[in-house]
Amino acid sequence: QVQLVESGGGLVQAGGSLRLSCAASGSIFSINDMGWYRQAPGKQREVVAVISSGGRTNYADSVKGRFTISRDNAKNTLYLQMNSLRPEDTAVYYCNTVPIYLNWGQGTQVTVSS
Repeated sequence: QVQLVESGGGLVQAGGSLRLSCAASGSIFSINDMGWYRQAPGKQREVVAVISSGGRTNYADSVKGRFTISRDNAKNTLYLQMNSLRPEDTAVYYCNTVPIYLNWGQGTQVTVSS
């Protein structure tokens, strides 16, 4: 079973930046569309960015122009560069396939202070 391990979260002031990473243990990574998801306290998990196996990207309106998703298939690693962070970006961030079919990892906490 492929495992997903997210890292790179932390506490940052509004306007700051963070880069998240997601390492996948299996070789299926390169053939799947991948996404970053987030779940804020009291809210449902939502997708914020998607990248196809061929590198095409899509973003939720709330992060468009501020977040950039990328992937390194040779390293089985997914990235999310987050700039101009806002307090409303505070959430636990997860990666998974699109559509979702892997077990969720532990996620990485992102906290943006105002």
